[in-house]
Amino acid sequence: MLVFEAKLEGTKEQYERLDEAIRTARFVRNSCLRYWMDNKGIGRYELSAYCAVLAKEFPWAKKLNSMARQASAERAWSAIARFYDNCKKNIPGNKGFPKFKKHKTRDSVEYKTSGWNLSDDRRTITFTDGFKAGSFKIWGTRDLHFYQLKQIKRVRVVRKADGYYVQLCLDLERLEKREPTGKTIGLDVGLNHFYTDSDGQTVENPRHLRKSEKALKRLQRRLAKTRQRSNNRKKAQNRLGRKHLKVSRQRKDFAVKLARCVVQSNDLVAYVDAPAACRRLDLLVSNMVKNHKLAKSISDAAWSTFRQWVEYFGKVFGVATVAVPPQYTSQKCSNCGEKVHKSLSMRTHCCPHCRFVIDRDWNAAINILELALRTVGHTGSHASGDIDLCLGEETPQGKPSRGKRKPRQ
Repeated sequence: MLVFEAKLEGTKEQYERLDEAIRTARFVRNSCLRYWMDNKGIGRYELSAYCAVLAKEFPWAKKLNSMARQASAERAWSAIARFYDNCKKNIPGNKGFPKFKKHKTRDSVEYKTSGWNLSDDRRTITFTDGFKAGSFKIWGTRDLHFYQLKQIKRVRVVRKADGYYVQLCLDLERLEKREPTGKTIGLDVGLNHFYTDSDGQTVENPRHLRKSEKALKRLQRRLAKTRQRSNNRKKAQNRLGRKHLKVSRQRKDFAVKLARCVVQSNDLVAYVDAPAACRRLDLLVSNMVKNHKLAKSISDAAWSTFRQWVEYFGKVFGVATVAVPPQYTSQKCSNCGEKVHKSLSMRTHCCPHCRFVIDRDWNAAINILELALRTVGHTGSHASGDIDLCLGEETPQGKPSRGKRKPRQ
């Protein structure tokens, strides 16, 4: 699934109608969630059927396209299913009980295969549901002439601080070719440096939030001085939201470009995974954020975003991405294998057994790569991509499934 995003250009009245559609989609989602709370045990199909009941009961909800109402019900069921899944896996801490969505700057409404039309030149999109938002000009860098209309499975309208955007979800599988390099790399993320690899190379931490903190504080003070429900307050909120949006885009752009460079330059990428109790790096980071002295720096580093893009580009380019458990990667000596206990403030690894001196993060990156090379080939590893093919070796063909036995002659 590929997602192309472009900005929508329209009039103020058209934007207001899009806001009505977004509010209606949020109402349907929250109503389905309340229906599930009042009737425990119902499933996905009952929520989808409840959308028709809402359309009959509320005439303004009927203006929203029927498939858009079903998409809002699917969002509610997605939150419910995630809660059930966390309970089954016995994830520690908060299980993520579904919550009602509130009014906020970033919100969206999602259409499926109806309720919208693309022009022949692929430069204009028209929304044809009951709100009659009309035609919007599309501003983007993607050329949609390469794709057929039947490949577009979903159209999502997203409201952000700097305007309205349309996201086109295409049913395509992205695969790109690359020449094997024969290199392997282990990555250890940190705060002093964004990451240190097994070759001793480091990438500086950009610290986008820290660099913009002075401007954010100034905009926050201006917002605090405005009167409640005034136009000046809305303008101040918009300026503050635009600044936060710029910081998030800078962070994402850095993670995407760096992940693509790492994957294209190596045939195997190893990184730290969450422990068995957390199962996900997102939960591991959320536990680390509880440290109030390092919470802002950890959030600004965006390790989870970088890991997600490494895994994505690994599938695109056919590169093995292996996640290894972080236990004792910093304590273990990469030279002799003995454990050397050290506090977080000790940034240099000095082994008393073999007198090996190396940077702490460099030592951890070497251990991560060593663990990944052991994991490759084992079933149940978090490796994505064809490992043998990425390392320049031929992959043996799988044994064909057993067919029907031929009758004896």
